[in-house]
Parts: sequence; structure tokens; C-alpha cells
Amino acid sequence: MLSGDDGIVQRGKYNMNGFFSVLLTQTVLDKALQVFWALVLFIGGWILIKIALNIVKKALAKTNLDEALHKFIINTVKIVLWVLLAITMLGYLNIPTSTFVAVLGACGAAVALALKDSLANIAGGILILINKPFGKGDYVNISGTEGIVDSIDLLVTILKTPDNKVVSVPNGTITTSVLINYSKEEYRRVDCTFGIGYNCDIGKAKDVIYAVIESSPDIIKDIAPVVAVSSQGSSAVNIDCKVWCRNSDYWNVKYYIEEAIKLAFDENDIEIPYSQVDVHIIK
Repeated sequence: MLSGDDGIVQRGKYNMNGFFSVLLTQTVLDKALQVFWALVLFIGGWILIKIALNIVKKALAKTNLDEALHKFIINTVKIVLWVLLAITMLGYLNIPTSTFVAVLGACGAAVALALKDSLANIAGGILILINKPFGKGDYVNISGTEGIVDSIDLLVTILKTPDNKVVSVPNGTITTSVLINYSKEEYRRVDCTFGIGYNCDIGKAKDVIYAVIESSPDIIKDIAPVVAVSSQGSSAVNIDCKVWCRNSDYWNVKYYIEEAIKLAFDENDIEIPYSQVDVHIIK
């Protein structure tokens, strides 16, 4: 049998064990409840993100922004919302978020530094998609490279050259380069220059050029052509011929004028001189 003091000690141990058991059970229940509500918060946040993305998609569908820009905006909004949800859940679980935010910021700075050229191209792509200096199918000249725009992505713009080469131009380069868009306007001017001999009749040569212009159905007659002497070279008088046509007819008109005027000059005995050097032999 236990003495009175031993009984008191045993009852004290029993009471302490019961206290810690209840405390542990309560702690586990609190944590389980906290995890449960965190899961509810996650599911609710996930649903809200879905709703927010659908709203953004519907809003973008009503704009005339490019599809590539649509995807970029949607992905950016998605990343931001998920990061906010993660920070909110960490805070709810009493996990310090300051360290997480600091690490996230440091990682972002490191990535931005490592990918600064790519980020510059992305920024250029966004500017191109918003400002629309050119579109798919336009014929452009970017720093001396000419071609038809095949596609516009966030990082690069793809050109297809007349000889069927595919050229990838970084968007960051485009925004800092001289850009010529030949397709922006409906009409385009065709410029040609022809040299005639100094002994030729300039008036007759101009009449021949005008006749060739009138014979072309693709040249716009409503816009007066320019046929005038532009310079006097070392061996020829140079006459400029400037006419207007639709963008789609540019090369047909260009080739037609070059060939037809040469043939017309030959028929009318108008000399097209070539550079020559007189050599005097001194004995």
C-alpha cells in the first residue's frame, strides 16, 4: 500500500500527465484546424484567381491588342496573383513572410540582371504590340534588312526576305533602330533614273518616258508623275522618273518602267551612254 505522501505524488504525476496530454491534443487540434482553414483559403484563392483571369481575358478580348500581348498580360497577372496567395497563406500559418519576400526580391533582381537583354527584347516587343508600327504581312526595312513580317513575338520579330530567307530580329534592336514600313500607306512611289547622251534631245526623251507611263495600267494617273532632269553626270544627263502605284504593284511597275523605257529609247534612237575613259598614248 502507498503511504499518504506517495499517493499524493502519484496523483500529482497523473494530473500533470493528463494536463500535458490535453495540452498536446489541443495543440494538434489547433494546428489541424489551422491547416484546414489554410486549405480552405487556398481553394478560395484558387477560385478567385480563376475568376479574375476570366475577367481579364474578357476585358482583353474587347481590345485590339495583339494575341501575344494578351498571353503576356494574362501570364503576368496569373503569376502576381499566385505570389500574393502564397504570401497570404504563409502569413495565416504564422510563417514569417519578410524572409520569403526578401528572397523573392533577390531572386527577381538576379534573374533581371542575368536576363537584361531578354527583358529589353520583351519590353521592345510590348512597345511594338501596343504602338503597332507594323503588322503581320507588312513589308519593312529594319536597319537595312528588308522582308515581309511573318510573326511578332515578345522576344523577336520574324522577317521573310524576298529570296525566302527567315531573319529573326530582336525586338530590343527594332525599338532603337530606323524602321521603314513600306506597307503602312496604300500607295507607294516608284523612283527610276535614266541617263541619256549629251547630244540627245531632252524634250524627246521626256516625251518617250511620259508615253511609257501612260501605257502602264498599274500606274496611278490621278497623281501627276515627275519626269525631270535631276543631274548632269560625267557622261550622261540624268532624268528622274517618279510615279505612284499601289503597294502590291510596286515591283511590277518598277520592272516594267525599267525595261519599257530602255526599249523605247532604243526605238527612238535615244542614246544611253556608259562610262568610258579616254586613254592618250604619248610616244
